[in-house]
Amino acid sequence: MRMRPTLSWTPSSDLPPGTTDLTPVADALSTGGVLVLSGAGISTESGIPDYRGEGGSLSRHTPMTYQDFTAAPQARRRYWARSHLGWRTFGRARPNAGHRAVAAFGRHGLLSGVITQNVDGLHQAAGSTDVVELHGSLDRVVCLSCRAFSPRRELAERLEEANPGFAPVAAGINPDGDADLTDEQVADFRVLPCTICGGILKPDVVFFGETVPPQRVEHCRELVREAASLLVLGSSLTVMSGLRFVRQAAQAGKPVLIVNRDPTRGDPHALTRVGLPLGTSLATVAGRLGIPTDDPAAAGTRP
Repeated sequence: MRMRPTLSWTPSSDLPPGTTDLTPVADALSTGGVLVLSGAGISTESGIPDYRGEGGSLSRHTPMTYQDFTAAPQARRRYWARSHLGWRTFGRARPNAGHRAVAAFGRHGLLSGVITQNVDGLHQAAGSTDVVELHGSLDRVVCLSCRAFSPRRELAERLEEANPGFAPVAAGINPDGDADLTDEQVADFRVLPCTICGGILKPDVVFFGETVPPQRVEHCRELVREAASLLVLGSSLTVMSGLRFVRQAAQAGKPVLIVNRDPTRGDPHALTRVGLPLGTSLATVAGRLGIPTDDPAAAGTRP
């Protein structure tokens, strides 16, 4: 049974206000065992907008749902045309200070793991290892019939050949790599099938209305059980896929710390919410702990 998409959440008036005090975050990291849960907000400084923050993409864009994608060829044409264009911009994004700080914390043994709700691969590009991609990755494509996986770059090359000269001007790009295009701009776009069985191709990401694979959820739950504390970075925690881990940590008596400029659905379970920009906040914490964040030799590549 698939969950109904949760696209919005209205904060209650009794939520505690955010703070500017980074001391609890620094203290948690200094003792180690911190599990990071990141959301779209950590990638905004890399030029990728978030969903629900100020100017977030949901104010102008309704994400594709799994039900729409699988039900109608027109929906798949619209998605792949917009995603193909967005992929060009999305693929040029580079890690920012927040990603680099998380990678530095990991190198210094302060983290027990990283779970990300993002599909952009920027944590790995910054040098983080063993990242759990809760919602999958745009770098992979899966066939819904034979379940074969393939690199996104291969499909991008095929789509380039099938749609020569496709270069419409987009109104914006979204956290899922989907560019804002009109129906007229995508009307003639050719969608390609799986090269193995001719089935429907889908990015290996969890669409709105689709469930996260149970084994992945259980792996994340195990990470929460093993962690000393949970540090949420740049997520409104509107959707249950991330919020459940906050609730699990709080119920187990583990400190939950949040760095997010706006209130989150997890605030009632948190020890503190720091309402400051992520990049500068994490760089400041790294500085307090004497941890350098710019280490080119440690940087990885996009998966």
